[in-house]
This record gives sequence, C-alpha cells and structure tokens, in this order.
Amino acid sequence: MSVKKQFIKTKAVCKVTFTVDAKEANTAAVVGDFNNWNAKEGELSKLKNGTFKGVFDVNKDASYEFRYLIDGAFVNEVEADSYRWNEFAGAENSVLEV
Repeated sequence: MSVKKQFIKTKAVCKVTFTVDAKEANTAAVVGDFNNWNAKEGELSKLKNGTFKGVFDVNKDASYEFRYLIDGAFVNEVEADSYRWNEFAGAENSVLEV
C-alpha cells in the first residue's frame, strides 16, 4: 500500500495517488472525509499486476481520515501520515495531511 502526493502550485488541490496491493481481492476503494466515505466515489482500478490504484484531487491545507475498503473489509494505510481514533468506527482511521 502507498500514498503519493503531488501538489499543484496553480490550484488549491493536491493529486493523491492511492495504491493497494490486494491481488486476491475483487474490489477495492478508498473512503474518507474527502469523499463522504462513499465507496463508489473512491473506487480503485485493478491493474494487470493485481494491485489497485486511483488518483483523486483533494483540497490542500487540510487533514482527512480515510481507510481502504477491500472486498467489504476496512483496512488502514501502513504509510499514513498518522492515525486517529474514530468513535463511530470504534477503531483507528488512517490520516492524510495535505
């Protein structure tokens, strides 16, 4: 798993690339504050090598909680900027700082 950030100087957004190594999975999405936890909006595309990948524009100067949804199971990003306890989820969420 990985998260890569590309800051755009002329815009107030950051292009964030999420990559998930889940060769056995059928579906994967990234859900979080930046897309209202909507799996459809955060759908990742499966590549030929079995990894899932997606690029999303995220507003800069903010902090977002997120998780991956892999075949219906929530998974945290090991390379997250930090983790934050979420009372609703009853678990820690990954945090993205942009």
